[in-house]
Amino acid sequence: MARWQPNASERLVLAALELFAERGYENTTVIDIAERAGLTKSTFFRHFQDKREVLFGGDRMATLLAGAIAAAPDGATPIEAVGHALDAVGRDVFTPERREFAARRYAVIAANPELREREALKGLGLTASMADALERRGVPALAARVTAELAALASKIAYERWSGMTGDDGFGDVARRTLGEVREAGAVSLSLR
Repeated sequence: MARWQPNASERLVLAALELFAERGYENTTVIDIAERAGLTKSTFFRHFQDKREVLFGGDRMATLLAGAIAAAPDGATPIEAVGHALDAVGRDVFTPERREFAARRYAVIAANPELREREALKGLGLTASMADALERRGVPALAARVTAELAALASKIAYERWSGMTGDDGFGDVARRTLGEVREAGAVSLSLR
């Protein structure tokens, strides 16, 4: 095996996803993943803490969301700022080329309780990142938290929808529509007795 090969991280992610789908998460080892990627176990651990983390991308998403909220236009409402962040995710992470990967990743995570738990924990972290970014924009803490929770729910639903779609809709478009639907559903639920 060569000491260094390009795209090691991406290769490890794809190898893990293939093996998790073929053998199941529990029946796949770090060594299996490294070998499938044509890399070593030590290379795996240079990129990922453990085999769970291979599907979760570290802090990249939290950094992207917080940065996009900070970069939203000055006059943007809190919900517009998170919409700006969801657009950024569609441009930089959930691109059309990644849709098939996203669908496969979603299926692997759905099939394993440990991965579902890790996905939920990651979601909590993303929500906190959005709330913090909104507070840094001057949004009161409670409003920031509520907005971040709505955005997180919309993002989760949008990801499920987008990863299962076959059309040309980008993630940002799906997420924006879903964010609007979540806002409407919240307003309706508040008016029900």
